[in-house]
Amino acid sequence: KGETFGIIGKNGSGKTTILKLIAKIYRPDSGTVITDGSIVPLLQLGIGFHPELTVNDNIITYGVILGFKKELIKQKIPDILRYAELENFVDVKIKNFSSGMISRLGFATAVQIDPDIILVDEVLAVGDLSFQEKCLETFKDFKKRKKTIVFITHDTSQIIRVCDRALVLQNSKIDLLGDPSMVVQRYIDSQNKLS
Repeated sequence: KGETFGIIGKNGSGKTTILKLIAKIYRPDSGTVITDGSIVPLLQLGIGFHPELTVNDNIITYGVILGFKKELIKQKIPDILRYAELENFVDVKIKNFSSGMISRLGFATAVQIDPDIILVDEVLAVGDLSFQEKCLETFKDFKKRKKTIVFITHDTSQIIRVCDRALVLQNSKIDLLGDPSMVVQRYIDSQNKLS
């Protein structure tokens, strides 16, 4: 509880699969996954957004998919728009948005739920630098409030910066679990051997 846990590894090593197991999207072939608390998976931001609906309508739809009650999400719309820096786009259809704008809107909507556990899969890779910083500050705030974050990224500096512990996967197996700096170094060394 309250830990920010990073997972790194090359594409296809099983990082996203782990998050989907934790989120109960997949069932394990063997063993069990035990969680305690509400979970918001940020695996593909904007899934559930409909291109022909406005930002306002998409926030409501996406919020309901994530577990909000419709009345509550309507109250949160101004905060979501402010966080996403999209206040001037409330009546614009999503089909006119860039992928970065869609990611910002998806992230802003999801973090308003205030989950106990947040699962983050490369969602910061699409946003601009100032929005990435805002997301990292949100993670710090979640951590102060004893929320658990499981964080997947290829950005090793973010792993070192925000994680308490980290894990490197090699061929779907744990290669090293522990201090983020040691895990990142192991990952870098393994990538250098492949070069």
